[in-house]
Amino acid sequence: MPEESSPVQRKILHVDADAFYCSVEERDDPTLKGKAFAVGGKAERRGVIATCSYAARKSGVHSAMASYQALRLCPELIILPARFDVYKAASRQMHAIFHRYTEMIEPLSLDEAYLDVSQAKHCRGSGTLMAREIMQAVRDEVGITVSVGVAPNKFLAKVASDWNKPNGLCVITPDQVQDFVFELPVEKIHGVGKVTAEKLHSKGIKTCGMLRQYSPVELCRWFGSFGERLWELSRGVDDRALELDRRRKSLSVEHTYDEDLHTEQSILTQVKPLLEDLAQRFQKIKNEYSVTKRFVKVKFNDFTQTTLEEMIERDDQPPEAHFRELLIRAWQRGNKPVRLLGVGVRLLDLRTSGQMQQLELFTMKMKHSQSL
Repeated sequence: MPEESSPVQRKILHVDADAFYCSVEERDDPTLKGKAFAVGGKAERRGVIATCSYAARKSGVHSAMASYQALRLCPELIILPARFDVYKAASRQMHAIFHRYTEMIEPLSLDEAYLDVSQAKHCRGSGTLMAREIMQAVRDEVGITVSVGVAPNKFLAKVASDWNKPNGLCVITPDQVQDFVFELPVEKIHGVGKVTAEKLHSKGIKTCGMLRQYSPVELCRWFGSFGERLWELSRGVDDRALELDRRRKSLSVEHTYDEDLHTEQSILTQVKPLLEDLAQRFQKIKNEYSVTKRFVKVKFNDFTQTTLEEMIERDDQPPEAHFRELLIRAWQRGNKPVRLLGVGVRLLDLRTSGQMQQLELFTMKMKHSQSL
């Protein structure tokens, strides 16, 4: 019998641009180099920081922080408006570089992606050498830096890309996996947020090595279905393939208001413009997805928030009425002034579901009260 060929060793790269928006801004305006600056909305218009320079981070500024709060921490902070067309152009340049090495690419956002170079012939098949070449090419051609993690799976590659930022390279070889993961803080596990981390810490579990002391049954008892995933990742096991054609699971729009909304009527007057924006965005993808649920998001002036959703069913009530009702119910949960409203829909991919029937949620005449 012919001898079976050994399985190909997986080589996954996670490429992540360093402070992407800020790096592009600094590239185009070198006077920003070394300064504390950010890309985001104006403080007086209830803006939020999208990303910030490493100099700003030293003062405690971080993404998703309210701009006024960032300025309190760092009074000299320069806040620039976003230039998404420029960032998208830089992202396209980066992806063109990625495609020189492999077609197995999973884009995660404008500034990061997974690359499977397991079968790539470049650099004698060395994932490390390919990572170095990609870093150099992005620096030379795009004018920014990226950090790259190289590992046998997606979980470890993503952890590695954050290990030596900025402009860093971290390689985890197969024989290093167990030792590396053993010392890894549980906060580094994909899917472990603040609440789960606190629950783990309350049980004395600080590292993946400590997590390994518990069986899948015990972890599922504490964390539900995520417990089994915790058990696997604490051992460095992650068999997920790259999603080469990432498909949407939802579509939403939201708006932060310059002044808080205090009453039910003030909230209801915002529904129509939000839904018109949502309907306009849905037009671009309406032939690819079916709508299964509608949902709303309400963020109060103390930054607490709540969401509410419901299944879509055929009835005679106009879609706007459903969203109005959902928003008021969500608002009543906190009954506080509102700084942000959001509306959205959950989507079913028609290409993979085999369902070609489209619920006519967005059969709107974009005028009068018939709009979404």
